[in-house]
Amino acid sequence: MYPKSYLDYLIYFHVQRDYFECHEVLEEYWKDQPRHARKRHWVGLIQIAVGLYHHRRGNIQGAKRMYQKASMIIERYSIEITTLGLNVQILIQQLKTLQQINQFYDDIRLPMNDELVQECKRRCRQLGLEWDDSVKKVPDEILHKHIKRDRTEVIQERFNQILIRKQQKEEKSD
Repeated sequence: MYPKSYLDYLIYFHVQRDYFECHEVLEEYWKDQPRHARKRHWVGLIQIAVGLYHHRRGNIQGAKRMYQKASMIIERYSIEITTLGLNVQILIQQLKTLQQINQFYDDIRLPMNDELVQECKRRCRQLGLEWDDSVKKVPDEILHKHIKRDRTEVIQERFNQILIRKQQKEEKSD
């Protein structure tokens, strides 16, 4: 069984091509784990999505950095990635190809085993979506999501975290 957040990541990745949401949903899952139990292989998958987001928007250097970092993590945690239903050899080759990028952007499909594809299809049905990993035109609101989204919650959460850290420091000094 795969974590629901991972399946959601794959649906954002393949069905909606919303790499920003891929990053958001998997990072939230990763951060919800106790700090000592956070698994680095999730970071590699997050970095793939971030790299594709940058690449599609024309930030080639940012994309290359993400692809390189993701590649190192995927190689290092190949057993965990394989357990997640991905073909590591193909994925590493895809990342190496992406690292040779120029201006041209092209969608990729993560190399998933049949069991994982079936789980994604089941999750799609639960969400009222249809599994379709064909290449499609992405709307501007997805393409430029970090610019167009409402950041009120993010700003408020950062402020809350600052207050929490300040309060913890004050408690330690008492």
